[in-house]
Amino acid sequence: MAFNTGLSGLRAASVDLDVTGNNIANASTVGFKGSKTQFGDLYASGFLSAGTNPIGDGVRVQDVKQSFGQGNISFTDSGLDMAISGDGFFILNNGGEVRYSRAGQFAIDKEGFVINNQNMRVQGYTADDDGNLSGIRSDLQVETDNLAPRRTTSLVSDLNLDSRESVLETRVRDIGPLTVASIQGETFDIQYNDGTADYPVSIDPAATAREAAAAINNAPGMSASATTTATFSGAQQLDDSYITTAGPTNFAFSLSINGSPLALDTSNITSLQDLVDSINNSSETAISASVVDDGTGTDVLRVIHNQGETLSFAFDNDGNLTSGTETTGTVLGDVNATADRVVAGVSDPAAGDFATAFATSPIRIANEFNPLDQRTYNHATSTNVFDSLGNSHEMTQFFVKEPSPGSGVGVSEWSVYLQIDGEMVAGTDTSPYTARFDESGNLQSINGDPSGEIVISDWIPKDESGQPNGADGPPAAGTQVVTPIPEPPTSSAFVLNLAETTQYGASFGVNDQQQNGYTTGRLSGLDVSDQGVLFARYTNGQSQALGQVALASFNNTNGLSPVGDTSWVETFDSGQPIIGAPDTGTLGSIKASSVEESNVDLSAELVNLIIAQRNYQANAKTIETSDAVTQTIINLR
Repeated sequence: MAFNTGLSGLRAASVDLDVTGNNIANASTVGFKGSKTQFGDLYASGFLSAGTNPIGDGVRVQDVKQSFGQGNISFTDSGLDMAISGDGFFILNNGGEVRYSRAGQFAIDKEGFVINNQNMRVQGYTADDDGNLSGIRSDLQVETDNLAPRRTTSLVSDLNLDSRESVLETRVRDIGPLTVASIQGETFDIQYNDGTADYPVSIDPAATAREAAAAINNAPGMSASATTTATFSGAQQLDDSYITTAGPTNFAFSLSINGSPLALDTSNITSLQDLVDSINNSSETAISASVVDDGTGTDVLRVIHNQGETLSFAFDNDGNLTSGTETTGTVLGDVNATADRVVAGVSDPAAGDFATAFATSPIRIANEFNPLDQRTYNHATSTNVFDSLGNSHEMTQFFVKEPSPGSGVGVSEWSVYLQIDGEMVAGTDTSPYTARFDESGNLQSINGDPSGEIVISDWIPKDESGQPNGADGPPAAGTQVVTPIPEPPTSSAFVLNLAETTQYGASFGVNDQQQNGYTTGRLSGLDVSDQGVLFARYTNGQSQALGQVALASFNNTNGLSPVGDTSWVETFDSGQPIIGAPDTGTLGSIKASSVEESNVDLSAELVNLIIAQRNYQANAKTIETSDAVTQTIINLR
């Protein structure tokens, strides 16, 4: 009996030595899980009853149980190496057989499949052409083709426009010239679009042009001036022949300002130029005289009072200005007025000449927007957009501050101009978009649209020579462009979204600017996220998901059957796998450029090796002792 007992101990100790030796041999095997021998004693037993002999019959190996505890995670220089931190196994396709492993030393084969060292393919969730994970499990494959270009269909700009900026552009109406006679006695109101109260203007019936201009000039937003011009032509012609015919002794001339004679020396006038010099040498600095062509080739006298006073004159060729044969006349001045952009209109129930002239006067723009002149816009920012062929084009947004729009206290407006490759787009060459902001500096609307979107639908992509480059152009005439642009896009139309733009009292700044287009790119590298997503990096700066590693867990991990190559297969005892994405449920996360080391404790295994050796030696001693006892009996005589 002792022989059998010792023999069972030798067998068990031998298995323990084998298991311990296997653990030691795989102490550096990535993903290896150490095992431990579990023993059980043996007692004799019969059918439907226990044995009556209390003496044991030795030992047997009940199980060799693997420990699936977490091994240390160490970093590597391979981007496709992966370690599982937590529960779960990689799923491997071994020619149709499904295996499970914790060893994450992966590479890519010639066909682009992600494989381990034994050419088993790693399984995961595939992604579509746009990088969207599908949830369909298959062999992970890295496409090495060039990434096709994507045209820009959306551009989101997050900007801050400086509310402290001044209005650069000036819009004015030039009214006149109006003869003072046409507006004498008029009464009208100047109206405003910035909330300023109406300003009443009353012009005296006997007002000179200067006085009428002063009355208008007092109104906010109005600037008026007056001039009086007397041209001696026609029935009142005064030229060289008149003076030379009269001679210096018979020529007489007088000029009065508002009835007050102007002191002139006319004692020796022999030519028209002598008369001009005499007038210009007078003490009245507001008077100027000159010789002008009356349009028929005849030089005549012209006298201008640059303040708009009334001019009266008389001249004769008999030396006597009271004889009744002299030529006389009175000239009233003209009024010129300018209204800036805060003036909305002129209210005149009598529909007088001034109100009529205002309504018909054209708008003149000073310092008008010019993309080539940075003095004509407050802010500008540029970004690249892409056509259907992947060509890059520079888009520039210009922002011009406008005056506050009328009654809206706390409301501000900016004009938005858009340019691509130096050409105005979105119709902003003729009519810019208007961005309105509320009193808190937040965008209210773009041309009344609260979405803050501008659709650019007239862009024709061109090459460096200014010719169409063959990419998709604008949609067909009459086609309505909806937002967001539906996929797949069929034209060059795209949407500029300014909804996040603000107008604060801070310097102009571009907080963010994102567009969804890109040029073609070649694969330059792979990255793996904590969720096991494989990202392909391309030379155009884009990243796209190619797939996601799938993990499997089991209700009874110890029920898995090891089949070598640091892998296991499913058994009845393990139960069916629970498959999911990393870092979901009870599944662990993925650590990229890392591997999980063997969980074998080498020091403990060396101690176990000594213990197993002692057990083997002790059981051998049992057999030796039994042999000695048996020999003693045999030697009896």
